[in-house]
Amino acid sequence: MNQDLIPSSLSGLYENMLAAFSTQFEKLVDLIVTPGWRQHQLVIILVLWALAYILKLVTQGRWEAWARARTGWPKWRLRTLVQLMQRLTLVYFVLMSWMVYLLMQQITWPSRSYIIGVIATLTVAWLAIALVARLVRNRTLRRIFKWAMWVYATLIALNLTDDVAGFLDGVALSIGDLHISALGILKAILLIGVLLTLARIGTRAAERGLQSNDDITPSMQVLLAKGIQVLLYGAVFLAAIRTLGFDLTGIALLSGAIGVGIGFGLQKVVSNLISGIIILMDRSIKPGDVISLGDTFGWINALGARYVSVVTRDGREYLIPNEDLITNQVVNWSHSDRFVRLDLDFGTSYDDDPHQVRATAIRSVKAVTRVLSGGSHEPVCHITGFGDSSVDYVLRFWISDPTKGLTNIRGNVYLALWDAFKEEGISIPFPQREVRLLSDGAGAQQIAKE
Repeated sequence: MNQDLIPSSLSGLYENMLAAFSTQFEKLVDLIVTPGWRQHQLVIILVLWALAYILKLVTQGRWEAWARARTGWPKWRLRTLVQLMQRLTLVYFVLMSWMVYLLMQQITWPSRSYIIGVIATLTVAWLAIALVARLVRNRTLRRIFKWAMWVYATLIALNLTDDVAGFLDGVALSIGDLHISALGILKAILLIGVLLTLARIGTRAAERGLQSNDDITPSMQVLLAKGIQVLLYGAVFLAAIRTLGFDLTGIALLSGAIGVGIGFGLQKVVSNLISGIIILMDRSIKPGDVISLGDTFGWINALGARYVSVVTRDGREYLIPNEDLITNQVVNWSHSDRFVRLDLDFGTSYDDDPHQVRATAIRSVKAVTRVLSGGSHEPVCHITGFGDSSVDYVLRFWISDPTKGLTNIRGNVYLALWDAFKEEGISIPFPQREVRLLSDGAGAQQIAKE
């Protein structure tokens, strides 16, 4: 746009924009009221819309039956198909209006199909905007995006973009070398919305690609996904700053000062962030690992930038700060492998044969589900000492699924020992006390002897 034609005052810009709108409105009214091909085009548009509606009524059932049979399609394609099915009249109208417009361009004067071309362009834009807007999850942002794009598409179809852009560019705030206009703000908002949507789609695509790669460990998958997310959203932030006209040099100085303040005021947050990066890099814990931290026993559900999500057997989800996993002692039951050895202590009577007790205990524990046997994971039973009223043993066995719980497997092994000892006649002793009741004379004599 020629800069010499732009008025210097805001009122002049406003008057030019109103004049342009008035001119376009007068042309539109003239196209409608003047007899001839202008009115014929309007009649053609109405007929095409009626035909599109009739086609929708006739073919909607067949399209729905065909759509239900597309069970193997990806979810994004099925969602697009549903959106098209909901706008079937508009789809038919777009196809027919463009066919009629291109045909009339070939067989008659271009002016006789001008209105049809404008309407066809607008309907294509509206249909595309309605489909693309589904990528925006937030309902309010989606509505703003729809209206903004529809207005922009209408201005393009009516050749009013230069006049509106000139007016919005004139509504500006200038501070030194910084020039912020309404046009720049609208461009920044639109750019941020598009880039955020693309960043979200790119992040999810990267996460799916990393999760499907078996050569990358789960912790590295999370680290790479977080890194890609930071890079994409950081690029969106820088692009927005540049679009608004800010100088990145000044922003860098300001960010340095802010960083110092954050370092003092948000020490815990920064510590958790750094600890999270360390955890992801050294792979000390990863999603799916079974850990014990204090009284908390569960498996890692997710690794976050600030905390680790641990789900316990009772369904509770604990959000443990990353710093606690670095500074405190953590038992990782599945760090190098998922095999876990459990020890059970019990005692039997001195009258029972220790060899029989050991053989019975090993035989019974092998019959319990989830207990491993064979090779280095063979259950063993050892005598650990001679107690006051029992011979003490320890039964050691291995499992490979600690996520299914430890208390329940211990309970099942104790039940198996109980049943086996009952069957073999092996008794489990317990402390007994003998109480004697003495008469007064006998008690006095006993005291005198002592």
